[in-house]
Amino acid sequence: MRVSERLYPILEKARSAGRGFLFRTEPVSRYWLARFLILRLTGAVYSIAFLILIHQGLPLLGESGLLPIPRFLDSFAAPGDSRWEAFFDLPSVFWLGYSDTAFQVLAWFGAGLSLVVLLGWANTPILLTLWFLYMSFVHAGQTWYSFGWEIQLLETGFFAAFLCPLWDPRPFPASPPPAAVIWMFRWLACRIYLGAGLIKLRGDACWLDLTCLDYHFESQPLPNPLSPWFHYLPHGVLRFGTGMNHFIQLVTPVFLFYPRTLRHVAASLYLLLQVLLMLSGNLSFLNWLTVIPVLACFDDDCLGHFVPRFLRDRAQRAQDEAVQPRYMRPLSLALIFLVAWLSVPVVQNLLSPAQRMNFSFNRLHLVNTYGAFGAMGKHRHELILEGTDEEGPADEVVWKEYEFKAKPGDPARTLPVVSPYHYRLDWQIWFAAKDSPARHPWLIHLVWKLLHNDPGALSLLANHPFPVHPPRSIRVGYYRYRMLKPGDPSGKVWERTRLGDYLKPISIDLPGFKSLVASQGWKPEG
Repeated sequence: MRVSERLYPILEKARSAGRGFLFRTEPVSRYWLARFLILRLTGAVYSIAFLILIHQGLPLLGESGLLPIPRFLDSFAAPGDSRWEAFFDLPSVFWLGYSDTAFQVLAWFGAGLSLVVLLGWANTPILLTLWFLYMSFVHAGQTWYSFGWEIQLLETGFFAAFLCPLWDPRPFPASPPPAAVIWMFRWLACRIYLGAGLIKLRGDACWLDLTCLDYHFESQPLPNPLSPWFHYLPHGVLRFGTGMNHFIQLVTPVFLFYPRTLRHVAASLYLLLQVLLMLSGNLSFLNWLTVIPVLACFDDDCLGHFVPRFLRDRAQRAQDEAVQPRYMRPLSLALIFLVAWLSVPVVQNLLSPAQRMNFSFNRLHLVNTYGAFGAMGKHRHELILEGTDEEGPADEVVWKEYEFKAKPGDPARTLPVVSPYHYRLDWQIWFAAKDSPARHPWLIHLVWKLLHNDPGALSLLANHPFPVHPPRSIRVGYYRYRMLKPGDPSGKVWERTRLGDYLKPISIDLPGFKSLVASQGWKPEG
């Protein structure tokens, strides 16, 4: 027998395997339940994201918001460029025209469409509409939408649009889950965890000496009621947790491309890590969002042990009646080439010593690089807004504190549970405490608005210290916070020390204050 005759059967098997990997569902492992859960959870996260826009969008981004969208769009467009040209640089529906009414209508429309997906009805047009609509808000959201989970939601939502059928919106449609998209979700999970692990190795030295968890639970953006319990765990337990975090984020991603058992082990560790993060702090909807691509690692035989029987039976019936659409092969091939092409700079970034985290290399945020907590704060500093309606030297008048809805303020105030909801102003105040005021000019606008008792600005806060008339002046105090042990005799959660003023007392008649507000393009009311 000639060599070519011996090789032919081997090459034919390899070619057939390649076709199966790219275009069809795996012959033994099925993913009907994974698709069902992925789409439902995607709808749930979208619902939360649009609910945040409904509640906080106008005070933050409206025509009279802290960072108005119209001002941003006018400053973004280059001189001489049409809005159509600007649209291609920064895709957003708001290039067609902006009004607060349109903002609210689109936010409510997105919330309604998200609820449709959550309830079980999803197809490609519905999910692409949600993807583009949310991208429109992200691109116009400026500082308030600069978080890594915004682009992660966009990438997740885009992949989800091709996990479901082109038209059939039923929870268990006739067409099977495309294997190519299942693998795209696994590639997303790999990038999320590997990126987070590598940025830690290249970032703060405390990750290498296994001490970062000694600080994390106290210094994270928004601690929750369990955070003090985690913070005061024995040092050895925290060191072990840090080491396990390295193992999960740096070693197990390769298991996603291994046989079934190792993939299930890796995915189970990912889910355990996300549950621990949910229990130990308020990280917006990031943890819920990160669960979504992990679900693509579990086939029906595995998930069938954890879902109600009627879902197992429905998935089996769908499998028995499945019909592969003709468009699936060319569409899968196009998606594979698109994701492979867009992954090139992402892989280069992961391999680079100058790794960037939470960054997009394309305007549509289709394949991104991720990471978290590359630098760890060793101490917690808080900005406390304080107002007074009295005249006199700062150390002789009574100052009343403005409380935020989630961030630490009053040391005796119980820590809240807010995730997966996201209080965007509270998070940015946490970032502002790490920088100079010049890098957060919106804070000046917030002070101006509070000096006028602006209803929009006050709606972002938890209290209203001056309900009768606005304060005469406002200052921003700079404090050091230290988390106390659970059950501390003082009854407090924090011990705090005032270190000075982040912004010295400001009144409306302060020379140059009104012109400073106007120079930023904001409307200096009053």
